[in-house]
Order: sequence, then C-alpha cells, then structure tokens
Amino acid sequence: MMSNLTPARIKDVATLQSARDNQLVGYGLVIGLQGSGDGLRNSPFTEQSMRAMLENLGISTQGGASRAKNVAAVIVTANLPPFVRSGARIDVNVASMGDATSLAGGTLVMTPLRAPDGEIYAVAQGPVIVSGFSAQGQAETLTQGVPTSGRVPNGGIVERQVPASFNSDATLTLQLRNPDFSTAIRVTDAINDYSASRFGKKVAMEQDARTVIIQRPNDISSARFFAELENIVVESDAPARVVVDERTGTIVIGQQVRISRVAISHGTLTVRISEMPRVVQPEPFSRGETAVEPFTAIEADQPDASVAMLDGPNLETLVSGLNRLGVKPDGIIAILQGIKSAGALQAELVLQ
Repeated sequence: MMSNLTPARIKDVATLQSARDNQLVGYGLVIGLQGSGDGLRNSPFTEQSMRAMLENLGISTQGGASRAKNVAAVIVTANLPPFVRSGARIDVNVASMGDATSLAGGTLVMTPLRAPDGEIYAVAQGPVIVSGFSAQGQAETLTQGVPTSGRVPNGGIVERQVPASFNSDATLTLQLRNPDFSTAIRVTDAINDYSASRFGKKVAMEQDARTVIIQRPNDISSARFFAELENIVVESDAPARVVVDERTGTIVIGQQVRISRVAISHGTLTVRISEMPRVVQPEPFSRGETAVEPFTAIEADQPDASVAMLDGPNLETLVSGLNRLGVKPDGIIAILQGIKSAGALQAELVLQ
C-alpha cells in the first residue's frame, strides 16, 4: 500500500522564528509619465506632494496652478528580508493611489520606506517596470493587465538593519508552515535522532502543533547548527481538506480526502418565461378599438439526470467518480457541499 505521507526536508516544512521578514511602506511620486498621471484636480494630494518636492529642491512654486499629468502619487511597499545589512538592495512594489491610468515609463523619486515603529529602514528610487498596458481612443479603451501597479527591481537600498542576535541565541524556535501535530512530532524525533548521534544528547522538544523548540549545543554556532538540521528529511502530514473558490470555480482536493459511498443525482430545472404581447384588431367597419393583449409562455425543462454511485476510498477514485458525473466545476462544488451536509465527506470543506 502506498504511503500518503510526503517526504520533505525540514527547511521545506518549517522556518526559524527569528528569520522573519519585516514589511515596509512609503508614499512617493512617479514622474515621467506620458500624460497618464493623476489629474491634479481629482487628486489634490499629488499636487501638494509635487509642490513640496520642488520646494525641497529649492524651486519656488508660489502662485500659478499646475496642470501637468506626468506625475502620479503612489504607495511603495517592500519586504525587508532577515539578516539583511545596510547597503543591500531589495525589490519594491509600486501602486497608484490617484486616478492615473498607467505608470508605464515612469520613474520613482526617492521615497523613504518605514516600518511599523516609524523608523526609516530603506530608501527606494528607480524606473518602474509595468507588465500591463492601456490604450485609449475617443470611442474605446483597451487595457491588459494592471498598468497602475508595477515593480522596481533592486530599487530599494537598506539604510538601517534590524537588530538580530541569531548567533548568540541558545534556543532556536521552529515554526511549521502548515501546523500539524503529527508533523511536529516527526520533526522533533528526526532532530533528536540526529543530535543524539552527532552531539550525544537530544536537543528538540515539541511545544504544540506549530512550534518545535531546539536547544543549541555550546560548541557550535547557530548558523552552522541549523545548516546541519535543515536538510534532515521528515515525512510531513496534513489534515484532509477540500478548498473551494466559488468565484473562479477552482477546486483543490487533498490527498487524504475520503468520501463514503453515496448516491448522487445532479440536474437542474430550467424555467423559461417569455412575454409575447399580441395586437388585437377589431372587425372591419366595427366601432371596436385596437388593443394589446398580453400573452405569456412558460416552459419548464429538466435535463436527464441519472443517479450515480460515488465512492472515494482514494484520491484517484474520487476524481474519476466526479468526472464520470459529467458536471461543470460549479456543479462539483454543489455536489461536494451536499456530500458534506450528508456527513459522507471525511474532510474539512474550506470555502474561499
């Protein structure tokens, strides 16, 4: 019998708690747009920001209103990776917050990026790369992708590093990406088996379904110690789960999902109501009046739907059984919800 467990390295199923990203955000301006920037009348904050930038550059902007549409106000976001040092470059994302139609061809002006503590940790600047485009004429507009957001590769320079004491930590905390008690126990046992032969003692202890605590031996650095542990292969497990996205018709069925034997009949009733008013003419030489007589036709149609047996002792049988019913994804979603209500779905049904 084939095992349902998936072999994986510890680095693939867990991450160090101290090795976490930090989110940065900033407000800036993208310049050099070809008439596709913010309308300064509809986005007054863009004009205020532009005036403030010019004042800082020593250019007086007193009096006179600007009508330029080559500037767009944007929000700049970035992830500050762990262990990054000052001077390192990171990618930043740019998204318009005004009524600009496209950021293509624009350049992000120097924008400070702040963390939740209010401190500036990076500064971003550079040409904006936009994957979408927009073309507009007098009677039609063509848009592909999202031209009002883009990316500045290596556009951020780290100015302040996050304080870290990784090498001096005597305790390492592993966080499982998918919390599961069985996987946490297997990770703990695998680390203890390795450390018992390598260091002569067990160093790991499970705390809950997500957390494993590891005590670092004294004669090895934290980086070298975790480098030895992260390539240990363990068998990861996960609860049976069916994920359904009704907006896109996407269905993801986990390998552990089972369905008890059920009988299913799937068919829809179509009712069509047609209004066909008729004009009624009076007899010739009569004193009657032309009138409109309402006429309604109602048709009811129910396609042939046979009762099928569905039994899913494994993933392949379940998928082939659903395909044998010959229904579309929205029908399969309805069937899975009905099976869950009947108590025959041995899994968690997640609706997104």
